[in-house]
Amino acid sequence: MKQYISILILTVVSLAGFAQETVYPAAAQKGLLIIKNATVHTGNGQVLTNSSLQIKNGKIENIGTDIAVPAGDVKVVDATGKHVYPGLILSNTNIGLKEIGSQVRGSNDFNELGELNPNIQSIVAYNTDSKIINTLRSNGILMANVIPSGQLLAGSSSVVQLDAWNWEDAVYKANGAMHFYMPSLLNRPRGGGFGRGAAADADVDPIKAALDRIEMVKAFFREAKSYQAQTTRPATNLKFESVKGLFNKSQKLFVHCNLVKEMLVAVDFVKEFGFDVTIIGGSESFQIAPLLKQHNVSVILQQLHSLPTSEDDDVDQPFKTPAALQQAGVLYALTDEDGQTTGRNLMFDAGTASSYGLTKEEALQAITLNAAKILGIADRTGSIEIGKDANIIVSEGDILDMKSSIVTRAFIQGREINLDDKHKQLNERYKTKYGIK
Repeated sequence: MKQYISILILTVVSLAGFAQETVYPAAAQKGLLIIKNATVHTGNGQVLTNSSLQIKNGKIENIGTDIAVPAGDVKVVDATGKHVYPGLILSNTNIGLKEIGSQVRGSNDFNELGELNPNIQSIVAYNTDSKIINTLRSNGILMANVIPSGQLLAGSSSVVQLDAWNWEDAVYKANGAMHFYMPSLLNRPRGGGFGRGAAADADVDPIKAALDRIEMVKAFFREAKSYQAQTTRPATNLKFESVKGLFNKSQKLFVHCNLVKEMLVAVDFVKEFGFDVTIIGGSESFQIAPLLKQHNVSVILQQLHSLPTSEDDDVDQPFKTPAALQQAGVLYALTDEDGQTTGRNLMFDAGTASSYGLTKEEALQAITLNAAKILGIADRTGSIEIGKDANIIVSEGDILDMKSSIVTRAFIQGREINLDDKHKQLNERYKTKYGIK
C-alpha cells in the first residue's frame, strides 16, 4: 500500500512538471520606453497626476508632465486613468526554496540540519522555475528577500528579482542579511511545547534552556570577533568568515522574534557587538517602539492579518502596529507569510494598515521604499525616482484595494515581463471547457 501511495505521489508530481507555464524571462530593454498620462505613486509619499516616465537602459531617465515622445525606436504605453507604482517588495519569504510543503521533500530546500549554520547561503538553492513566482508577479510583487529557515543561526538571505533564468540572473543583492531564529522565551504550559528548539522535557526550565542557547550564539559571535581581529590565522574558519559582514556593517542581523523580552535580547546584540539589527515578526514592537528607534532597530512585521500575540491586547492590534511604529519614527516594512497565500496578500495587508492609522502612501511605502531601505537596495529601487532601476507596475485601480487592484503591466529593470501564471491558465482552461465568456 505504501509503495502504491509513493508511486501515486510521484506520478502527480511528474504530471505537474509537464504543466509548466510557457513563460520565460524578458530580454533586456532596448530603445526608449515612455509611460504617459498616469497617476504616479512614487513610493516616497508623493503622488504625481497626469505624469509620464521616460525609461532607457533599464533606468528611470525622466519624470514629468511635459515629456515629449521623440522620433525613432520608442515604445509608448498609454496609462490614462491608471496608476503607476514602484514594484512591490516581499521582505521575508522562502519562495523558490519551498514548493509543495512537507509532502514532497524533493521540492524543498529551505532548512538545514544543525543550529549554527552561518555559512549557508539561500541564494544557491533558489529555484527560478517555481510556479509560485509568477503568481506573485501578477499581483505586482517584483522583488523578494529569500531566507533560509532553521534553528539559531540559519544562514544568509539574498534579494532576487522575479524574472530570471537561474539564480545567478535573479540575484539583486547577495547575502545581505544573516538570520537568527530567537529561541522562544514564552513559558508555555506543560505539554504545549516550548517553541523553536527549546526543551520539551518537563524537568527542564524552558526559559533557562532558551537563554543558554542565546548565550551560545553570543559566545559564537565573541569568538568570531576575536577571529576577525587576528592579523594572521593558522587556519580558515568558514563559520567565522561568513559573519564578517556583520562586523564591517556590510550585512545586517535579522532576528526572528515577537515578544518584548525577545526583542530586548535583539537590542543587546546592538549594544554588545554594534550589529545593524532588524527584527522579523515584532508583533509586540509597538510596546517598545521608542527603544527600537533609539537603537536604530528596524522591524519587518511578519503577518498583519492575524490575532494579537497576547490575549490582553486589542483584537485589532496587528492592524494598528504599523501606525504606532510610524509615529515613533521606527523604520518598518510589511511582509506576508501566510502559508496559504505565499505572499500574494502583501498589498492587501498594507491596505488594511491604511485603514488603521496610516495614509495610503505611508502604507505603500511599507512595501516599497521602506522594504528597500531595510534590505539595503534603496539606492537602486523601492521608489520611482530618476536614476533608479525601472521596477514598475501599472494597475487599473488602487493597488492596496482588493476590489480594484488589477495589475496590467509590470517592468523589471525596464523589461516588460509576462504576467501569465498557472492560476490564469487554469481559469482560461475551464472557462473554455464550460463555454464561459
